This record gives sequence, structure tokens and C-alpha cells, in this order.
Amino acid sequence: MSDLRRTVGVLAVALLVAAGCVQAGIWQWGRHQDRSRTAALLETNYDAAPVPLADLMADGLAPDEVWHPVVAVGHYLPDAGVLLRGRPVAGQPAVHALELLAVDTGPLTGSLLVVNRGWVGVTADQGLPDVADPPSGAVRVVLRLRPSEPPSNRSAPDGQVRSISVEDVRRVAGPATQESAEADSTVLPAYGVLVSEDGRPAEALEPQPRPEVTLGINLSYAFQWWVFAVGALVGGVLLVRRPPESTPGGPRRPGTTGRPAGAAGAPNAPGSAPRTRRRPTAEEEEDALLDAQTGAEH
Repeated sequence: MSDLRRTVGVLAVALLVAAGCVQAGIWQWGRHQDRSRTAALLETNYDAAPVPLADLMADGLAPDEVWHPVVAVGHYLPDAGVLLRGRPVAGQPAVHALELLAVDTGPLTGSLLVVNRGWVGVTADQGLPDVADPPSGAVRVVLRLRPSEPPSNRSAPDGQVRSISVEDVRRVAGPATQESAEADSTVLPAYGVLVSEDGRPAEALEPQPRPEVTLGINLSYAFQWWVFAVGALVGGVLLVRRPPESTPGGPRRPGTTGRPAGAAGAPNAPGSAPRTRRRPTAEEEEDALLDAQTGAEH
């Protein structure tokens, strides 16, 4: 019964460890798949020809339409700028300029679209930089669409947000737009990364760089975790097949007497047969002869 409990215990632990390793490998595989899809979308959509905004946003932005360029005609709401903090660019601290664009043409006329017009680099000891106002009046913009980000649970000073959540941007910009005709307009569930305004980049702002998406080492990690899972199962089987260590009074391994040192019949024990004397080596015989000669001289 004790052997059965030991076998069940060892195999149960091995199965638990293997299951954990398999789950960790599946998670790493999922991360690899996500990176692969993002890289494929960038390759397909980023440099595609722009299409009208309503072609992609009439029913919401589909996952396979992310980063696709669109064209929209509208006007920026005055005094509705919002700053995005905590979003470095290429390792440099930056402040991003977010604006609300009221769409003036097409099926989405009257809707609001959040636009990330660009960024300004900052230093640790620098306050908020002066961000140039967007152009007034009608403007034709080319944008790359991104889905709205989840709201941040971190607080931000007035006029700032911690994520590009379109509802958060609309709420923060709300006090400046409540007197305008677009105060009750619907904000679209995506935002645009500005490519150009009337054929030119945004003035006094740095454009968003092309994202760099690498596949990383998640695939390698996934296979490593699965190898660990196999190793856990093999190790469990080997432990089960290995006989338990001998214990006093317990079963003994074949070929062992179990007698402690010094017991009757053990080497050097009283009553045991005398051991055969070892024949001296040639060097020992020469040493003895020299000792005898030296003693004789004295």
C-alpha cells in the first residue's frame, strides 16, 4: 500500500507540473500569434492607398482594418485640444497633441473623430510645452485608423489623458466644446494617427514613426515550456520505477546483509576469522633491511 501511495503521489505531482508547463507554453504561443498578426497587418495596411473614412467606419473598425489610411474632410473644434502624457516615442519622453475633428462630408457628417496630430519631446525638468493650434476652417486629412484604447485608471491633470480612449478625450475636451454646435455629436469608436493635413504634415509637431513589430522569442519560450512538460512526465516515471531507499527494519535491497559495522561476522569484530596478512612490497622489505642494518651498527 505504501508503494502504491508513493506511485500515485509522484505521478500526481508530475502531472501538475506538466500541466502548468503546457499552459505557460500555450500563453507564449498566443503572444507569438498576436505579434505575427500585428506584423502582418502592418505589412498589408500601413502603406495601402487611402479610402474614404465611411468605408471603414460605417460599422466600426474591423480588426483587419487597423492601420489602414483613410481620407476625411472636416474642421477641428476650437480650443478642444487634449494632451496625452506618458507615451514615449523611441525611448524619448513625449507629449502627444490630440484634437477633435468634426466630419463635414459623407455618411458620417456631424460625427467627431479623435486625431493624434503628432508629438513634442520633453525633458524631465520641463513643464508642458506649447503645442501649436490645428488649422482653422475646412481641412482634408489623411489618417491611419487605430481602435480606441481602454480608459486608464490613473488620474491626469486638467486637459490631459493617460490613454487614447475616445470617450475620455471627449470628456476632457467637453468644457471647451459645450457651447459649439458639435457638443452633442457622436464620437467615433476609433482614432486617427495623422499623416497629413491638406497634403502637409502637422506644423511644429513630430509625426508618429512607423511601428516596429518584431516576433520576439515567445515561440522559443513556448517550445521550451513544452519540453519542460515532457521532462516532468519522464522524471515522474523514472522516480516511480526507482526503488525506495532502505530504512532500518524495512525491506533491504537485494545483495545487502543489513548488518551494521562492527556486528558479529563483520571485519575486525571479536570472534571473526583473522584477516590474511598482506605481503610486504619490495620497497618495504628494503626499508626494513636498512633499519636492521642501522640498528646493528649502533
